[in-house]
Amino acid sequence: MARAVRFLLAASLAISASGAAAAEEDPSASFPNRPIRMIVPFPAGGPSDIVARLIGQTMSQDWGQPVVIENRPGANTIIGAQAAAKAAPDGYTLFMAIDSTLVMNQFVHKSLPYDPFDDFAPITLTAKTISVLAVSAVSGPKTVEELMARAKAQPGKLNYGAGTITAQLMGYLFHKAAGLDIVYVPFKGTPDTVNGLLTGSVELIYAANPIVAPLIASGQVRALAKLDRDAPPSMADVPTLAEAAGLPDLDDISVWLGLVAPKGTPRPIIEKIHAEVAKVLTDPAVKEKSERTGNYPVTSTPDEFSAFIRKEARRWEKVIKESGIKFD
Repeated sequence: MARAVRFLLAASLAISASGAAAAEEDPSASFPNRPIRMIVPFPAGGPSDIVARLIGQTMSQDWGQPVVIENRPGANTIIGAQAAAKAAPDGYTLFMAIDSTLVMNQFVHKSLPYDPFDDFAPITLTAKTISVLAVSAVSGPKTVEELMARAKAQPGKLNYGAGTITAQLMGYLFHKAAGLDIVYVPFKGTPDTVNGLLTGSVELIYAANPIVAPLIASGQVRALAKLDRDAPPSMADVPTLAEAAGLPDLDDISVWLGLVAPKGTPRPIIEKIHAEVAKVLTDPAVKEKSERTGNYPVTSTPDEFSAFIRKEARRWEKVIKESGIKFD
């Protein structure tokens, strides 16, 4: 009897040791076993926040662990990015980055407190948002041609607002191509940009359609043009900026979002998070809900996302140098 007890005890210890070794070898086996923090570098209500909360809600349901959205706005997403880069590389801190965080910031700041290539482990693209050139429905022009005429008649008198570097560059590219002198006014995010238009701080804005759409529907704001020809059917009645301005060579521009983790996060955990997010964003119900807000789900493998970030950096480096945009 004693021998049988000793055998069972030894077998139990062996199984326990084997399980512990397997968990040590594959850290994703027990992941997640506590709450996950997802940092968003913008105020609540913007495109990044909307996507993060949609993913976080389903992820929490699937994994049985809370996914806490932490809004850390400011400094062109640098505050949120720095916090994410310094977090423990264990998969429990994720960062919903925007294109400016991982691409543009490095070209407009002399030094960054994070390295967009080396401080993060890419997980997947998450969404693309279509931006619009919008004006006040009460006092603004009714067409892009009318806007161009006003701007040319009053050089340096009109102001435009943007809450991201990408939106600022949208204005720069169009104004340069059309020969317009319109002054840039910075805002901390898309909701603030829209408020600037409503209060009359600026005459026109470049902003994500998900945030502007309700105001367009209510008749407060008028969308003069969309910035990407790949917009959904629901925006079919809005002309592209290239068409409306008579500038066929004007490039399409869209804002993209992607999920990253701190550098050093174990690859098995990265793969597990990627698989979950990809599953969430390809679910028809989630996809429909996301598209209803104007965020169009896009996914990629970690390696594809890494290559995409570097390709975008090559694309925008030249444009930013030409623009002379510098933040310090």
